[in-house]
Amino acid sequence: MSNTIHSFGFGLATTNSAGEIIEVYYPEPRISPSPQLTQALSEICKLEEDANVVLELNPDTAKLLIGSFKGIGETSLATTLEALANGKDPITACISCLDAAPASIPEAFLKLHLLSHRLAKPHSLNLQGIFTVLRNLAWTNQGPIDLNDLPVRQLQTRLSGEVLDVHSIDKFPKMTSYVVPSGVRIADTARIRLGAYIGEGTTVMHEGFVNFNAGTLGNAMIEGRISSGVVVGEDSDLGGGCSTMGTLSGGGTEIISVGKNCLIGANAGIGFPLADGCIIEAGLYVTAGTKVNLLDKGGELIKTAKAKDISELKNHVYRRNSLTGTVECVPSTRAASLNEELHSHD
Repeated sequence: MSNTIHSFGFGLATTNSAGEIIEVYYPEPRISPSPQLTQALSEICKLEEDANVVLELNPDTAKLLIGSFKGIGETSLATTLEALANGKDPITACISCLDAAPASIPEAFLKLHLLSHRLAKPHSLNLQGIFTVLRNLAWTNQGPIDLNDLPVRQLQTRLSGEVLDVHSIDKFPKMTSYVVPSGVRIADTARIRLGAYIGEGTTVMHEGFVNFNAGTLGNAMIEGRISSGVVVGEDSDLGGGCSTMGTLSGGGTEIISVGKNCLIGANAGIGFPLADGCIIEAGLYVTAGTKVNLLDKGGELIKTAKAKDISELKNHVYRRNSLTGTVECVPSTRAASLNEELHSHD
């Protein structure tokens, strides 16, 4: 019997024509369960030490779990499992004793759910190899469909007098098909991938985009791109069309972040960690290796350095000198601030 469980979820799986699982929906995933919950799962599901398992719950096991959950005060989880048990589809259980790299589609989807349910923050889960595990699917108005099954499904739908609408071909679905976090405003839900962490008070406008294992920690205005691995601090503003460099492409390992009370201007971008209270001038893209002239309050040159080497400086403005074309970093005379009315999402 396992004495520790990292995370688990009970859900509904979609399978392809070969009977293989291609995605899973977990309505109430959990992480770091209580000792009582861990014991109930270990005993009833007969978990081995340090094992990560995916299994189909039979009715008897589901009934035992429901009774045990009620007995230890886990009424919400019991109600969710009861609803799943009363459905027509089998229940898929994914129980991870260790935070290991996902080895199956149910494990991968559980980790993505944990992020979007705000149960785990970006960079806190082992997502190594998740791209290899996930399948490229057609995401449609009839749910996810294996690409090999798509032509037949399209024909069947047409013969029934309807149209199969394919929204995207991707490995990641949109987040809101699985969970809608509280206290957010999202203008175009297709631009937020499952696995994004959207903090309460965040507004994502039409041109905003948030990748998986990335997101915001609180109030934020997002009109630009938050690439995979990028975390935006509270009360920061990403202007229209701006960009943050991720680590998925190009083999980069530098973790990019945006601090608190920051502003990245329209069509600007960063490729280095931006400290609290900093501003990037509109249209200016500063990479980690960009040579920057660091100036004092009087405009005198202190030194010239790569942006990544002065990234710890708070409350500074990065700008381009319109006469010389050089990139400058000067102490900020104002703080970036958000309109509170725009971030109260009742």
